[in-house]
Amino acid sequence: MTDKTTTPEQVVARLRSGMTLGIGGWGSRRKPMALVRAILRSDLRDLTVVSYGGPDLGLLAAAGKLRKVVTAFATLDSIPLEPHFRTARESGAVELTEIDEAMFMWGLHAAANRLPFLPVRAGIGSDVMRVNPGLRTVTSPYEDGETLVAMPALRLDAALVHMNRADRLGNGQYLGPDPYFDDLFCDAADEAYVSCEQIVDTAELTKDAPPQSLLLRRSSVTGVVETPGGAHFTTCAPDYGRDEAFQKLYATTPWPEFAARFLSGDDEPAYQSAVRTWHEEQK
Repeated sequence: MTDKTTTPEQVVARLRSGMTLGIGGWGSRRKPMALVRAILRSDLRDLTVVSYGGPDLGLLAAAGKLRKVVTAFATLDSIPLEPHFRTARESGAVELTEIDEAMFMWGLHAAANRLPFLPVRAGIGSDVMRVNPGLRTVTSPYEDGETLVAMPALRLDAALVHMNRADRLGNGQYLGPDPYFDDLFCDAADEAYVSCEQIVDTAELTKDAPPQSLLLRRSSVTGVVETPGGAHFTTCAPDYGRDEAFQKLYATTPWPEFAARFLSGDDEPAYQSAVRTWHEEQK
């Protein structure tokens, strides 16, 4: 049994420029934001990010870290469009592969099962095939003879996800309303790093929670980081909701000004201190 606890900085030190990273969560919900902010403080660049996109894409795009994005959307939920990612796309700064949500999920399934592709009906008859000319179709070898999209595997060099709780071995638990496919991100990756609100003993993970909430298996996890508030400003129910006031500030403040005030510190505690100071000023 290996103790896999680590720090955001140690996680990022294991990553390399040009990698393909999967980032879990969904829109502005339970994103591993502390790990994303650690990437912002690093020299990493030219990243391909696979994500059900939210502020993770916006932050990385605004900081010039992205080369390519594979996603089904990029939203802040209560703010329909991720503004910084939108700016990057409109300027042509970031390459985009945009696919259907179900195609995205089956791409992760294919990678998790080490298959080159999986057939899926999603995308047939839509512009997804037109805007992604590299996609191919397959014909069922059975009597139905149905034509299906051959969704290629979304193989990841590394995955980053955020859980409510985890143990030191890498077992991870969510306590909110949805798993957001975080287990697929970890299974589809060569390495997977889990930030969490709290590290607890293994026995505590199922003591007062349903067994299905134990989402991540230690065999799929490389490292575990305890980062209370590590999903801020996205939701991490039931621990906390989305910081709507701060999200609005993020969406409306020019990037250099936002980055200088909140992202220029040396570590995650510096970020959280800057956020607390801003909230105090609003009272």
